[in-house]
Amino acid sequence: MSDNSTSPAGGAFDDVFAANAAYTANFSLKGLKPIAGRGLALVTCMDSRIEPLDMLGLVPGDAKILRNAGARVTDDTLRTLVLAVYLLGVDRVLILPHTRCKMASVPSDDAVHDLIQQEYGVDTRSLEFHTNNDQLGALRHDLERIRHHPLLPHGLPVAGAVYDVDTGAISPVDF
Repeated sequence: MSDNSTSPAGGAFDDVFAANAAYTANFSLKGLKPIAGRGLALVTCMDSRIEPLDMLGLVPGDAKILRNAGARVTDDTLRTLVLAVYLLGVDRVLILPHTRCKMASVPSDDAVHDLIQQEYGVDTRSLEFHTNNDQLGALRHDLERIRHHPLLPHGLPVAGAVYDVDTGAISPVDF
């Protein structure tokens, strides 16, 4: 490892930079096209228990994967989906929240703001966390945001499902 005084953030990332150096020795994605080879955009959570490619039988290049806290369809998600549909070969969208999600277990954004303020002394009220303890209601809302977005094609196939972090199973949800 390098001298911590010259590495970014005092060496806090040395492990990942070293892993990348090993990764490049067998890098196999050169030449992969930037389109979604199977036409899929996946909106899922940032939770580290989710392995999007493996759980859906995908390989690199098959899908555009959008991850955020709670698998929510935010304005930025919509912006990214518009780009993915028109420029990156996406022709279907799957929204996939998961069981035991922290963002679905808190009563409100205010509760998250209060917790962070109390525990860390940081005022986060300038942010929207998009919490919703009605996970299926939030999923229904997010599906409708995509289905009725004026910049996305009418009839774009959009589906929702819930991933079970304890079994790996995906349960489609029909709204």
